[in-house]
Amino acid sequence: MVILDTTIVNVALPALRQDLGASVSGLQWVVDGYLLMLAALLLSGGVLTDRMGARRVFQLGLGLFVLASVGCGLAPSTVVLVIARLLQGVGAALAVPASLALLRAAYPEPAARARAIGMWGGIAGVAAAAGPILGGVLVTAASWRLVFFVNVPIGLLAMVLTVRQVPAPEPRPRGLDPAAQVTGVLALAALTLALIEGGRAGLRPVVIVAAVVFVVSVAGFVVIERRVPAPMLPLGLFGNAMFSGGNAVGLLINLGFYGELFVINLYFQQLRGYSALVAGLALLPQMGMAAIGSLLSGRFTARAGSPRPTMLIGLLIGGAGLFGLTIAGTHTPYPLLIAPLVAAGFGMSFTMPAATTAVVEGVPAERAGLASGAINASRQIGGVIGVALLGALVSASAAFIPGLRIAVIIAGAAFFTGALLTAMTVPRRPTAGQLVLSSVGAGHLVGDVAAECRAEIGEHPIDP
Repeated sequence: MVILDTTIVNVALPALRQDLGASVSGLQWVVDGYLLMLAALLLSGGVLTDRMGARRVFQLGLGLFVLASVGCGLAPSTVVLVIARLLQGVGAALAVPASLALLRAAYPEPAARARAIGMWGGIAGVAAAAGPILGGVLVTAASWRLVFFVNVPIGLLAMVLTVRQVPAPEPRPRGLDPAAQVTGVLALAALTLALIEGGRAGLRPVVIVAAVVFVVSVAGFVVIERRVPAPMLPLGLFGNAMFSGGNAVGLLINLGFYGELFVINLYFQQLRGYSALVAGLALLPQMGMAAIGSLLSGRFTARAGSPRPTMLIGLLIGGAGLFGLTIAGTHTPYPLLIAPLVAAGFGMSFTMPAATTAVVEGVPAERAGLASGAINASRQIGGVIGVALLGALVSASAAFIPGLRIAVIIAGAAFFTGALLTAMTVPRRPTAGQLVLSSVGAGHLVGDVAAECRAEIGEHPIDP
């Protein structure tokens, strides 16, 4: 449900725009509001899970998500919808880390836990891939509002089953870092505002103020994390090249992938006149291949013994696919777009499990859980920036097609930059930990499943 919302909303955007009279910048906030809060609060969600107990936080996250979904479905205006989407993101940021903690408690044996978390990731991957099609069906059959209302029965059922079936692990004392959390949210919100409003209206005072707030907030975050005894994100971890490079790659591929997904949906529906359902089906080569690539990635990395070749292959194929989308025009035959869409989807999902491996292997075993949270946050931040930046290019362009082509070129350049960073920071040598991690690499399109699994398995290998 939480993962479904990262992709299902995109195909509903044109219908939503027509009904609420939203601008392109308003649509960007509808998508980015959710991703922003999810990215900004993931690490804190993990801390609260430890302090308050996983089942309690999971129920709190689900309840907030369901209520926010009702608010989205009933929203009378774009402003109300964006506010509800922000609350949805908060609920998701609580529910995601708590759900993995509950899986760890339910499966104490490492091999069984690996399989369970792999299934969690597989379901998440299917949900992300199915999002555009399900969204298209709901919008075509009734209304864009069903895209949000569909969460309500799923969420309520999950809450009931959690109470009846899921054990409640004991809370663990863990320090909070509220100052860093506040500055992190401010920085990400200010950057999003500057990119979206800058693309819509140019260099206006609100954009300049937002840019200044972003710089000051980032500086404040760095100062706070250097001084507090228990930082939310220890900055010393970035001294490891593989950790830094993997996080940068995670940010870049989500920037390219989710930014492209936003603009290509507008292209299919607004420019080519596809219905929401047809647009969802048009995206099937990209989203379907994304699910397949994630399954293949772990096996390939395990055989190679290092994430480096997997990352390089995925990034180069994905970048080529995104560049290939520059052929998109008003009357371009759809079959010509299939190969670039397949390449973009495969490249993203083939890269992500390996990037997670690189990040987790770049830190000591006791920091693996924190490393997983870091790359998860990096990826979501990349998605926020991608939607804001690439959407702004389409919004600011006098003609849609030139803006679209610049957007996909930037998306492809992000992938190629990631390939360069991989070549510079990820070593060729194999490690035992990478082989264990890669064996459960499915489902990384939307969640750092293998990293979470590795965090719990530690140095204990999975028995074949």
